[in-house]
Amino acid sequence: MSKYGGKPNLAIVGATGLVGGTFLKVLEQRGFPYGEVYMMASAKSAGKSVTFDGKSYTVEELTPHSFDKPIDIALFSAGGETSKVYAPIAAEHGVTVVDNSSQWRMDPTVPLVVPEVNPDDVNKNQGIIANPNCSTIQAVVALKPLYDRYGIKRIVYSTYQAVSGSGLRGIRDLEEGLQGNDLMQAYPHPIAGNCLPHIDVFTDSGYTKEELKMVDETRKILGDETLAVTVTTVRVPVFESHSEAINVEFEKPFGDIAEVRALLAASPGVVVQDDPQSNVYPLAREAVGRDEVFVGRIRRDFSVESGINLWCVADNVRKGAATNAVQIAELLLK
Repeated sequence: MSKYGGKPNLAIVGATGLVGGTFLKVLEQRGFPYGEVYMMASAKSAGKSVTFDGKSYTVEELTPHSFDKPIDIALFSAGGETSKVYAPIAAEHGVTVVDNSSQWRMDPTVPLVVPEVNPDDVNKNQGIIANPNCSTIQAVVALKPLYDRYGIKRIVYSTYQAVSGSGLRGIRDLEEGLQGNDLMQAYPHPIAGNCLPHIDVFTDSGYTKEELKMVDETRKILGDETLAVTVTTVRVPVFESHSEAINVEFEKPFGDIAEVRALLAASPGVVVQDDPQSNVYPLAREAVGRDEVFVGRIRRDFSVESGINLWCVADNVRKGAATNAVQIAELLLK
């Protein structure tokens, strides 16, 4: 409930962006209770109109005074620099910020939350809660029950990430590229017909920042800084939904694959699609618009004493961003 009385008042920061628009869609679809809603964005987008729950709202420019109003929860998806400046201002005004950028994820004072995995961490917030990277979110939803049952010694991630992870520019690059016009606004090479092993910038280690994010965030969310994790992230010419091949080496042995499959099928937020003889396995197109994490191709890794391979797919804009943030907001109401 709102500290101002009644239902919580919301602010959507970055309301005109891809994730911001999906915030609104998910809030409406999940029947999130709210009092007042304030739409905010950069000066460039101020004055635009957005529709939420059948009502039209005018977008206001985000300023240091935007949070002088009675706001309980602010959902941020406006980039790291914006979050760096404005999330603390909001928190100082008593607002609880759920931030979708990478700015606060590894701050030791800020909880990094996936509601199916570490819901109690929301109670540790000091005004800011970080929403993890899209590729990390879907992975840890699938890995959490395995970690709890068997312990995990090592994880090898290989991701196949949709262009919507780059926002509207990435989508436009692929749309135009499929028409023979290589814009390259989001990527250094044409994305149509290509797989680019390059997401975010390269670091001195040879890994990209996206790859290092998955390492650090997986450890923080699972609460295990000793966990061995290695990653290769790849941008592929798919519009929506990230796919991941995940190799896991366990600390303890498991009985058979049916045991692992049953464990995953009973886990919150996971849908098992695993009948390869009938060509049933998770597909990017079928995950679009869904909030679950889909898992299939579950099979023993014969190269280690106790390990498995699995294929994991989720809508990166919904579960990988907007839905996870709204689920965090729902936890705050409890």
